[in-house]
Amino acid sequence: MSTPGRGLHGRVLDTLGPAITAGEYPPGSVLRTDELAQHFEVSRSVMREAVRVLESMHLVESRRRVGVTVRPRAEWNVYDPQVIRWRLAGADRPHQLRSLTVLRSAIEPVAAGLAARHATAGQCAELTECALGMVAHSRGHKLEEYLFHDVAFHRVILAASGNEMFARLGDVVAEVLSGRTQHEVMFEDPDPAAVTLHVQLAEAVREGDAPRAEQLTREITAGALQELDILAP
Repeated sequence: MSTPGRGLHGRVLDTLGPAITAGEYPPGSVLRTDELAQHFEVSRSVMREAVRVLESMHLVESRRRVGVTVRPRAEWNVYDPQVIRWRLAGADRPHQLRSLTVLRSAIEPVAAGLAARHATAGQCAELTECALGMVAHSRGHKLEEYLFHDVAFHRVILAASGNEMFARLGDVVAEVLSGRTQHEVMFEDPDPAAVTLHVQLAEAVREGDAPRAEQLTREITAGALQELDILAP
């Protein structure tokens, strides 16, 4: 997938970013901008722009007279959606999926409980619409259509929590849900029980039932972890 709206340096990032996150350039590796520009057949200014993006993700750091050094994995911005996408595309996929799903398990139930207390009428309507969209596309191998409504559903839950920190995790959750589908770490059709849980969750939020909303979300995320045990051990 090309990096949207970034032209030539996007093409460089599409190759160099995944290579770094896959460990082809181990931490401490020094990359020379001039050599990279020649390798990718781009100008130095294009290469510098690509490096600036990688720096913003904390994947590399530039030092005068040293070059571009790959940073330790512990320093990467692991919440950056592009970094998540690159890691999901590589050999680190099973660990990345599990790590992100555990994060969801810790955050989303609390967010759902808050959403039951704070969701607006409009947000409740959105949740219901998304849940019905999931039901409508839950059979017949319509995973892309199902994914669209699934991602939107979870974005609304996080936003409706009223907590700006939770809301900002919408992109992270979107990447893990998208990654499961794009890399075929799912059954051919979604688990019917999981679809039903989403419908029930929308109802619990609309009814203002915070304990039930939290419990239903725990069941949803527990099911996602169980799917990984089967499909991506």
